[in-house]
Formats: sequence, C-alpha cells, structure tokens
Amino acid sequence: MSRMTSPNAALRAVRAGMRMSQDDFARALQAAGHRTGEPNDANKRLVQRWESGAIAAPRPVYARALEVVTGLPISLLGFAQMPGGHAAEDQHGRNDLASPISNLATPTPVHRPAAAHGSYEGVWLSRYQYHSSGREESFAGQHFVVVIQHGDRLTARSLPSSAASSLSLDLTVDGSVITGTWVEQTDPGGYYRGARYHGAIQLLAEPTGRRIAGKWVGFGKDMDVNTGPWELIFQDASTSKATLDRYNTPAG
Repeated sequence: MSRMTSPNAALRAVRAGMRMSQDDFARALQAAGHRTGEPNDANKRLVQRWESGAIAAPRPVYARALEVVTGLPISLLGFAQMPGGHAAEDQHGRNDLASPISNLATPTPVHRPAAAHGSYEGVWLSRYQYHSSGREESFAGQHFVVVIQHGDRLTARSLPSSAASSLSLDLTVDGSVITGTWVEQTDPGGYYRGARYHGAIQLLAEPTGRRIAGKWVGFGKDMDVNTGPWELIFQDASTSKATLDRYNTPAG
C-alpha cells in the first residue's frame, strides 16, 4: 500500500512570496551554496519533490542553502521534524530511507550559546526610531525578528504577527561591527499605505552579545535622507517552531 504524503504548503508559500519560479528558486539555492562554500546540485525537480512532500526533509547542505535564500530557519519552512539526524538524500534529491519515521529528519533546534559566544542566531527584539515630518512627531517601530547566521552573514526576518509591517535585514559581521541593509514593507492600512522603504544600517555589538545598537539611514516620504537609532535586544537563542510561535505576537 502506498503511503500518503502531505504537500509542503509553507515552503511553496515562501517561494511564491519571493516571486520566484521553482527554477529561479533552485538557481538561488545553487548560488547560495557557492557563496557559502558548500556547492549543491539544487534543481527544479528537487524543489518540486520538497513542495509535494515526496521528500520530508532536506540534507544539511540544502537546509543551510534554504536558510540563506529565504532568511528563515528551516523550522519555518514546512519540513517535518523529529529529534535526531538529517534524513539522507543523494545528489539527485532522492531519499534513501524507506521508513516514513526515518524521513522525519530536521533535528529540533536546541538552545545554542548566546551571541557573546560567537553566534547571533535566535530571536531578537528590533526597535528603531524615526521622525515623521508629516505628523511632526517621532515614533518607534518594533518587531520580533528571527536571526539566522551562516559564517559572517546574518539574515533577520520579522515574525509576521509581531507588527503590521514586515521587516528584513541582511548583515555582515566584522568583529563587533555589523553592517548591512534593511527593507520594510509598511502596513497597507497604516499612515504610509504599504509603501516599501529601504536603506543601510551600521551597528555595534556590546561585549555581552545581548544588545546590538547603532544607526540606520534611509529616504523619507518626501525623498529626503533620514537617519535614526536602531537596536536589537537578544531574547532567545532557539529558532525552534515552538519558540518562534511564542514570539509571534505584537512586539509593541
């Protein structure tokens, strides 16, 4: 009797939200592998097998590429989980383990050392301040963000229910200096009516590793260049689904 598989709707939704075809997504995974020094053979067929549920979990090399491309932890990409090791796929994306129990492969993330020990991965509270010239008042934007680290590269993505807007940061670590870019898609029903803003950011990590603070720069509604303070405050080193669900609440 053939066993039923459940489509991976979460991965498909993330890919569609990035406006990528399955071919585009596979090419992005390959490019990510080359950038991080872990080449992979991702192709359209492999992406199809993930999304159809034919493969319950990716090999570690693909899991890391998926995190780089999407900026999300593997636990949010719809793959099955169980304590233990990764399921084995060969280079063509086939799973060598026939048992449906064995195929549940992505390990449940454990609490890793905090940022003071060299890892920034986990959940952080992001808080920045800006001045609204139209309202002649200063405001604060707050999000819970999940940070994924691969070498000296950090990606941060806001948890969807933590704010009405969505926020992403792509950063590079050089000692205690963290530099990169930010993008915010504002609330469609808010004052800025869904406008997309972006800019640069430079931060310094405190020796404790539990606070990162600095400045952002970006353009305003009237196309003037603005700046203001930005800080990230460490919350939890875990990126397990249970942890992310707990922080997927309004940050304000």
